[in-house]
Amino acid sequence: MKRKAMAILLSLIMAVGMAGCSNGSSSEDTETSTETAAETTAETTPEDADSDTVIAWYAPAPHSYFDEVKTGVEQFMEDTGMEVIVQIGADWTQASENEKVEALIAQGVNAIAIYPCDASGANGLYEEITEKMGVNVVNFGTDTDDPTTASFAVATDVKQAAYDATVALIEMMGEEGSILNVLEVLEDPNTALRKEGVEEAAANYPNVEIIQEIAGIQTQEEAVSKIESALSANAGKIDGMICTGMEATVGMSQILSDYYEKQGDEKHIYAVGIDTDSGVMNAIEEGIIDATIAQNSTGHGYISCMLLKYLGEDYQVKEDAYFIDSGNVLVTIDNMDSYEQNLEEVTQDILGRLTTDYLEK
Repeated sequence: MKRKAMAILLSLIMAVGMAGCSNGSSSEDTETSTETAAETTAETTPEDADSDTVIAWYAPAPHSYFDEVKTGVEQFMEDTGMEVIVQIGADWTQASENEKVEALIAQGVNAIAIYPCDASGANGLYEEITEKMGVNVVNFGTDTDDPTTASFAVATDVKQAAYDATVALIEMMGEEGSILNVLEVLEDPNTALRKEGVEEAAANYPNVEIIQEIAGIQTQEEAVSKIESALSANAGKIDGMICTGMEATVGMSQILSDYYEKQGDEKHIYAVGIDTDSGVMNAIEEGIIDATIAQNSTGHGYISCMLLKYLGEDYQVKEDAYFIDSGNVLVTIDNMDSYEQNLEEVTQDILGRLTTDYLEK
C-alpha cells in the first residue's frame, strides 16, 4: 500500500504543478488532467488493491466512444478493487499523447491501456516505456503497426465490421445503386481501415458505386454540415449511406430525419451507421436509419485492464497471441432488446479464456 499511496500523492502533486506552470500544454488539457487525477484518487483507493501494478487508462481526446469504454474501466475497478488512473487528453496528436503518457509514467504508472493516435508513431513511445522502463502496454480500440512492443490490442476488427456493414447496406439496396461513404478523422488509424473495408465491399458488386466520400469529421455539427452538402450536391442520386464513426452516425440520423420531414418517403435512403448513441437507436426505431454496428466498447475497457492486471501478476503473453477481437453486432429494429446481452456474453467468454488462450504463467 505504501507504493500505491506514493503513486497517488505524486499524481496529485504533478497535477497541481501542471496547473500552476506553463510547460507548453494547453490550459484545457491541463485542467482535464488535474480534474481526472483528483476524481480518480477520490473514488478509487481500495485497501485490497494490488500494490505492485499501477494501471492507467488513456484516451487522446473527448469522444463519446471513450465515454462508453470508460464504463468498462469503471466496472473493472468495481469488480477487482484495483485503482485505474483515468485520463483523457485534449487533442488527437501523437506528440500530445507522448507528453501525457510520459507524465503518467513519471507518476509511477507501470501498466497502461491506451488508444494510439498514430498507428506508426505510437510505437516510438511504446518502445521507450516498455524496453527502458518495463511498462506493460495494451492498445484498446485500435492497433499499432508491426512490429510493436504493445502486448495486446483489444478492439473491434474495424475493417471487417465496416465491410460487413457495407454488405448489409448493399443488400438492403437490392445490390445496386450509389453510396455516400461518410468517414471521420482520417488521421485515426481505424478510419483508414474502415475506408478500406467499405471500398472492398462495394467493389464486389458491379452495380454499386461510391458516388462520393466525405471525411474530416470530428463533431456532430461537422457531420450534419458535410452530409447535408453531399445530399444537396447529389440530389436524388444517393441510394445508400454508410457511416463508420459515431459522430458521423449521429449527424446522419439528424440529417435524414430532416430530409424525410421535408421530402416525405418518396425516396428512402438506406442507412447503416456505427455505435449505439440514444439518438441513433431512436432513429432505428422510427425507421429513419436501418441499422448500426454495435461495438463492444465496454469490453474494450474491461478486457484491456484485466490483461494489464494479469501481466502484473507475472503472466506471459502466449506465442502469436496479440489481437483480441472483442466482437460486434449489427443492430436492427429486430434485435434492439438483445444485442447488449450478446456483447456481454462475448466479453465474459473472452475473460474466461484470457489465461488459457492469450496468457500463461
